[in-house]
Amino acid sequence: MRITGTTLAGVHVVDAEVHRDDRGEFWRSYCRVALAGAGVTFDVNQSNVSVNRSMHTLRGFHFQRPPSAEQKILTVVTGSAYVVIVDVRTASSTFLAHEAFVFGVGDRRSLVVAGGCATGFLTLADDTIVHYQMSDYFQPGNYTGFRYDDPAIGVEWPYEPAVMSDRDRSFGALDTSTL
Repeated sequence: MRITGTTLAGVHVVDAEVHRDDRGEFWRSYCRVALAGAGVTFDVNQSNVSVNRSMHTLRGFHFQRPPSAEQKILTVVTGSAYVVIVDVRTASSTFLAHEAFVFGVGDRRSLVVAGGCATGFLTLADDTIVHYQMSDYFQPGNYTGFRYDDPAIGVEWPYEPAVMSDRDRSFGALDTSTL
């Protein structure tokens, strides 16, 4: 695994070492030792799968507030997604900054997201499946989000969302006073 930092503190891209033969291929999507070697401590406590039937499905922005500010490892299993991470950690040097990534099944990449960062993605293909490994359990009382088009954040999405949940549509702007 090759682990590379990004412009956001604690967010890393993981490029898999793919082993191919007549059967197909094999690659590792998580290795505690490799992550620790890059200065990332990550223990998996929960895994989730997001199945998205239609291109331009939007999910996010979602995050959990402390004390359950979970880390995430996102891996696209099928399809492709435009993934945006927003740093909502008030003490971070990159507070309110965001970075976008395009991930597809063919690139064999994952994204390690620091606890306290919000995640949103827009599918770029039908039948996009995203696998999440989480460092903490879902805690509804700490779960929150904000609008994908919050002008204070200024994310430039490549397409207008065609499918979105009522919950995501109802989110308001990020309220930094609740962080």
